[in-house]
Amino acid sequence: MSFLLDAKVPGSSQPPSQAPSLNPSPVPTPTPSPKPDFLLTTKALTNTILKSHGRPPWYGEDGLPISPAFVIGIAGGSSSGKTHVARQIVRSLGSIPTVVILSQDSFYKKHSPEDLALAFASRYDFDHPNSIDMELFASCLSDLKNLQQTNIPIYSFTEHQRLKETKYLYGATIILAEGIMALHDPEMRKLYDLKIFVQADSDLMLARRIARDTKERGRSVDGILEQYLRFVKPSYDNFVAPSARHADIIVPGNDNHVAIELISTHIRRQLEQRSRHFRRRMAANLKRSLSRGPARPLTVEELGITVMKQTPQLKGIYTVLRDKTSSRQDFIFFVDRLATLLIEKAMEKLPYRDKKITTPVGVETTGKIIDAESVCGVTILRSGGPLEQGLQRVINDVAIGSLLVQSDSKTGEPLLFQVVLPACIRERHRAANAWVFLLDAQIGTGAAAFMAIRVLLDHGVQQDHIIFVTFLVARSGGIELLRRTFPDVAIVTGAVDDGLREVWLENVARDTNFTEDDGFQNEDQHKAWVVEPGMGQIGDRYYL
Repeated sequence: MSFLLDAKVPGSSQPPSQAPSLNPSPVPTPTPSPKPDFLLTTKALTNTILKSHGRPPWYGEDGLPISPAFVIGIAGGSSSGKTHVARQIVRSLGSIPTVVILSQDSFYKKHSPEDLALAFASRYDFDHPNSIDMELFASCLSDLKNLQQTNIPIYSFTEHQRLKETKYLYGATIILAEGIMALHDPEMRKLYDLKIFVQADSDLMLARRIARDTKERGRSVDGILEQYLRFVKPSYDNFVAPSARHADIIVPGNDNHVAIELISTHIRRQLEQRSRHFRRRMAANLKRSLSRGPARPLTVEELGITVMKQTPQLKGIYTVLRDKTSSRQDFIFFVDRLATLLIEKAMEKLPYRDKKITTPVGVETTGKIIDAESVCGVTILRSGGPLEQGLQRVINDVAIGSLLVQSDSKTGEPLLFQVVLPACIRERHRAANAWVFLLDAQIGTGAAAFMAIRVLLDHGVQQDHIIFVTFLVARSGGIELLRRTFPDVAIVTGAVDDGLREVWLENVARDTNFTEDDGFQNEDQHKAWVVEPGMGQIGDRYYL
């Protein structure tokens, strides 16, 4: 590990030109990394979020992000092995939450017809800093570092042109930004937590470039050689090689296993220092609160939530849904009915404006229409799924996305496995004006709800534009913390249950009353927060 510490690190006094090469010999064999996840042993795709076991909470109890993503800049000559080094780092890290390899190649500028003619004649200088949209590259990288979504351009090397489509990215814990000019631009360097320069012999780089461009980019050998001598080599000498002085670490382009292992060890330590056990803290707070017992139960007004009027009709629906002897057919029917009623109630939270109309009998009158640019739904899978039916009945053309949130089998931490959001949320300028129905079956400890709301806020959705719709809320659970942290989020429910109890369960049956967002398992038992009286596992009772 001393080799990494001897390397220049951010803020050190070592002269830039003295950045050491991490290929010492002899050196003791480092401790092997954990066996990589199968997702990481495949060929890592650039500009794609790679996941191993889900993303743990990236925020604290105050709902604010704990720390930005860890960003690594990897520069080097054309075909020096930058992408290979990035992939090796990903593999060496083993089981990591989420990582993206962001390629500079996606950020070539949009070309004019004149530029295209030069490009197809192999006379356009793709290796000059001016050929790359550094401002956009830095903007996208900054968004990802700050845990926000971004939409990166897609560049076609066969067409020599930036395409109209973009690629949506969100949720990376580690970002590896690689490209020949990755260390050239000072604004880019400010974003890096670690700067790496990949060094390789010029003959090896040329051979790799010929092999790559003939196979992957449809170029001729003559065109490759002409472009190399005219543009690539001068650019390397004038821009790329000098940027090595900004590197914290210089890595050989091949036979670099020791360097990769040392870098990965450093990254793992940095991530461990930044980690927080969010659900454990929520659970500890709940245990203290429940053991002391509240002076009196909190009222609905104090909880700050909207509860449907408790009519005999509504109580009758809940009676069927709470009854363990109810048939699956009856359960589905009444869940669908309740979902529609809840959405109708939640629709009151949307903004409306006047609209003048003429009736079929020729009379003019003034009515109301939704005053929002876009309205969509986001389901917390899978227990929130039954509420989708109600939303689609009330708004027949509504766009619906989903978040897959599950609990870590060892720690109980909520983990974000999948984000599939409507276009009105993926694009930040539209997200600011979007209204979102967030759907989940119940709020127990509130860990899943907390994570889902944070995802929407990361995308630019305004807090007071989020309407959380749920069948049940546990009065003594995480709802108080949730309301205190996100006071402008509207919460609409049909019932508030008083009980929430932590239990260890063996061979959990599907009719057990516990929240689906809060349990975790080991080989013998399942630990859960039980909502009482509750409705059981709503998702299982509905779908299985």
